[in-house]
Amino acid sequence: MLFHEIVYGPIHSRRLGISLGMNLMPRDAKLCTFDCIYCECGFNSIVKPPTLPSRAEVATALETKLQQLLTDNIRPDVITFSGNGEPTLHPDFENIIRDTCRLRDQYCPTAKVSVLTNSTQLARPDICRALMMCDNRILKLDSAITRTMRLIDQPVNTDLTAERIIDLLAQFDGQFTLQTCFLRGEICAPNPARPKEYLLGHIDNTTPEELQAWYKAIRRLRPQQIMIYVIDRATPVPTLQKITAEEMHAIAQPLQDDGFNISVSC
Repeated sequence: MLFHEIVYGPIHSRRLGISLGMNLMPRDAKLCTFDCIYCECGFNSIVKPPTLPSRAEVATALETKLQQLLTDNIRPDVITFSGNGEPTLHPDFENIIRDTCRLRDQYCPTAKVSVLTNSTQLARPDICRALMMCDNRILKLDSAITRTMRLIDQPVNTDLTAERIIDLLAQFDGQFTLQTCFLRGEICAPNPARPKEYLLGHIDNTTPEELQAWYKAIRRLRPQQIMIYVIDRATPVPTLQKITAEEMHAIAQPLQDDGFNISVSC
């Protein structure tokens, strides 16, 4: 499922409410530093060179949509950067966030500006500055164990480790929302575009070993909110299994007992 507009929706998000989506990536392909096995946009596509919207195009599209929603008496709960890949890859991401906050203040001041990011660009100061302008920084950590992270997220940078992601998350001093997808299954076939790089094998980030490492990372990072969820749509790897609601609530319970703010989407 690809998004063919810069601004799409609003749609109802399981975790965010009425969400106006923002797509800074190509309109006809996915472009991401991960190639997650559960991504609703499918596998990464080869786009050379990728065509990205300009800062001015993004601002114009957003203002036009906000004016329309105001006329229709629709108030989004959130303006969400996600779309066809990793939004922080846009070379003008910081200025786009600045424009978005200005337009939000003008047309729908109660809406939150949110960014869903896979955390791979957090070593860049401009990306961190942009994220700190936002109301919600929703940062991914699908596993605190490198082998499992690489199986689930299939990073384009094959040297990336879970420890590196956790270190990057730590710089926010807990001022972010941590997001984790729980799943299990077999990865039997590679992304055709990356057959030599794609990792195959059994995946399950709900095992005791996995949870112990994940809990340890969370207790170090102390995020202001935690969102855990299961696969909800068709995935590019069809052999994945949805975790039950009972299991998900059991995963959340130790953190709830410790006073963490954790939401479960099943």
